[in-house]
Amino acid sequence: PMGSERTEIRKRQMATTPETSGAAQAQLSTGNRGSNACCFCWCCCCSCSCLTVRNQEEERARRTSHELQAEGIPNCEESPAPTLEEVNAWAQSFDKLMLTPAGRNAFREFLRTEFSEENMLFWMACEELKQESNKSVIEEKARLIYEDYISILSPKEVSLDSRVREVINRNMLEPSQHTFDDAQLQIYTLMHRDSYPRFMNSAIYKDLLQSLSEKSIEA
Repeated sequence: PMGSERTEIRKRQMATTPETSGAAQAQLSTGNRGSNACCFCWCCCCSCSCLTVRNQEEERARRTSHELQAEGIPNCEESPAPTLEEVNAWAQSFDKLMLTPAGRNAFREFLRTEFSEENMLFWMACEELKQESNKSVIEEKARLIYEDYISILSPKEVSLDSRVREVINRNMLEPSQHTFDDAQLQIYTLMHRDSYPRFMNSAIYKDLLQSLSEKSIEA
């Protein structure tokens, strides 16, 4: 009788063990699915798909200013092709370069290669603002200029010192055609001292000068 009881107990143990093991595996599997599911949690340690979405959004926000500037911005101002005399004059002074649309176009093309095209775009926007007389239009354009080139959140932010930024912030209380005059002068000076010398030694300027010189000789 004792032997038959032991045999019966072993059978019951063998019958219950797979059920217990299966339940444990099912619980483990459910737990894993729960940890991988997308969740709104207070911590950042979960390996869920919401982190992937967040990373993609941050990556889009970090696109370079060069990429953003290429969207919806005309490649150049309308202007006739420059003459050899004009291109030679650009080498005489930065002012002469900036006086003509063709000069600004060539210089802007160079700035684009250095990822600093926003300096020219800001200067041009300020020039456009000065031509306005309608108060509501002035306020709207001033707001757009601030958001595009002054705000620290903008990918096209220009480099300005704290004094000029304080002046702009005061001026924005009552925007006018001259709200950004100090900033525009500072960016103009920056382009003159920093970018202009490199432009004069660039392939963009030298190739244009050589091309016009060859055409002049042929004529």
